[in-house]
Amino acid sequence: MKPAAVKKVAGASSSCSGKREQDDPATLTPKLRFPKFRDGPGWEAIPLKSACQMQAGKFVQASDIFESSKGGLFPCYGGNGLRGYTKTFTHSGKYPLIGRQGALCGNVKLAMGDFHATEHAVVATAQSGVDLDWLFYTLERSNLNQYATGQAQPGLSVEVLDKVSVALPPTENEQQKIAECLSSLDELIGAESQKLDALKAHKNGLMQQLFPSEGETLPRLRFPEFQNAPEWVAVPMGDLLSRKPEYGVNAPGSPYSENLPTYLRITDIDDDGRFLSESKVSVDIVATEENHLSEGDIVLARTGASVGKSYRYRKSDGRLVFAGFLIRIRPNHGKADPIFLSNFLTTNQYWDWVRITSTRSGQPGLNGSEYSSLQVPIPPSGKEGLAEQQRIAKCLSSLDDLIAAQIAKLAALQTHKQGLMQQLFPSPSEADA
Repeated sequence: MKPAAVKKVAGASSSCSGKREQDDPATLTPKLRFPKFRDGPGWEAIPLKSACQMQAGKFVQASDIFESSKGGLFPCYGGNGLRGYTKTFTHSGKYPLIGRQGALCGNVKLAMGDFHATEHAVVATAQSGVDLDWLFYTLERSNLNQYATGQAQPGLSVEVLDKVSVALPPTENEQQKIAECLSSLDELIGAESQKLDALKAHKNGLMQQLFPSEGETLPRLRFPEFQNAPEWVAVPMGDLLSRKPEYGVNAPGSPYSENLPTYLRITDIDDDGRFLSESKVSVDIVATEENHLSEGDIVLARTGASVGKSYRYRKSDGRLVFAGFLIRIRPNHGKADPIFLSNFLTTNQYWDWVRITSTRSGQPGLNGSEYSSLQVPIPPSGKEGLAEQQRIAKCLSSLDDLIAAQIAKLAALQTHKQGLMQQLFPSPSEADA
């Protein structure tokens, strides 16, 4: 019997905890339960194969996967989500997809409509009596990556997934209620993600106007007080620094400790140039003041897939020692505003230069001399030129503050969702307690 849709999700509260059925070790109850189901029977611990049928998708040639959906193509999903678009589709409807290969195997996506699932994605089909949306959330809750085998190329097989233990509510009605609660939260998270994307897109578009295009000497957008100022000039970045670029410290990372310096690695810098403090590590070295970053310092990745990525140090990030695969540049504050310079290092013009200059016979790379030779467009030197840099920096900093606030808001919602899921879903291991 299909339950009636429940539009409101405010019924769940911390007072809706239930007791485990003491006479049946295979049943358990969540910490948080909607009032309607508070006095109902406990959940049942079952193998995942009893909740859904799972099957890997179908191989498709890489040459048959296109970047655009134009021409009536269908979404193509692989192990890490959307890979592109294909002329054919393997499924039609709504299905949870489990990535089965690579470091991110076990991630769960929800595919809808006509789509092609590759052999690197496991398609889950809900069994009779199992709500599909609830199945998606229980898969997401199960942290399937922990069951991966193999080191060089971790992977998940259907045989392994079949045996994963999950907890099943006794009625489809309760399943649906939980799914509706989490779906409403996901809709809010999605809306806030769109706001964040819009802010980032606005900043990116604004930067393309505040900095002159390559080969030009005037930006398309200039603040009124500088409308009649002289044209911009291009100078080597090395001329804007107070010292030559410096390489970081090569040392193994160690578990984070307040008694050791915090180590800044390439992987600790996100795509927006912010420090990822959640996964920070320490470094067991005798660090001098020169090893630590100072306010306004900028570090640049010098090798690998992340070459060109930049980060501007802020005191709020704590005391950081930068790693050997990073290069530090220290702007001369009398010639270049650090915020102005760090923003230029995110423009399309900069990234075009990185792609060309970092080309090597092996993996891409850039050294200190090459970074020093980078041509940076700046307002003409002098106090007025520096004032224009600072005006641009202030404008972009205000946008950065909005973006940072939106990132924090989004992170709080995601943390709230994780906490809520921990209470709405009992752990199957509790059945043996």
